[in-house]
Amino acid sequence: MSLNEIYTELIRYHNKNPRNRKEIPNATIKERGHNPSCGDDITLHIKIDGETVIDAGFTGVGCAISQASTSMMIDLIKGKRVKDINKILETFLSMIRKEIDDESELSILGDAAYLKNISNMPARVKCGVLSWHSLKIALEKIN
Repeated sequence: MSLNEIYTELIRYHNKNPRNRKEIPNATIKERGHNPSCGDDITLHIKIDGETVIDAGFTGVGCAISQASTSMMIDLIKGKRVKDINKILETFLSMIRKEIDDESELSILGDAAYLKNISNMPARVKCGVLSWHSLKIALEKIN
């Protein structure tokens, strides 16, 4: 699979129009994710009220895949309860590890399911999962 095939219109859209690229004032938690091998460097800003993510955003730089993956992830977690986010998170990571490919199971990922094919390109996997691993660390800190 060529790199060009990965950059679907959806990935290009999220990269060029990262509506979730913003710092959240009074964020409950901030978590930095950095991939020194390629230079992707993001910080998640998550505001939680009770058990629900009421707002989220990210700052930082990275390749199209890391930026799009982060934006899609934030779309998924806003307005969701932390326990539901954990299920989404584990489904995404399992998809990338090729443990899940059932479309009905992947449906909870929304647009992020389009990142499934990065699992075929090991050099890009780290880009696609950076924000997801950062989210996992952030959620572990609040639990």
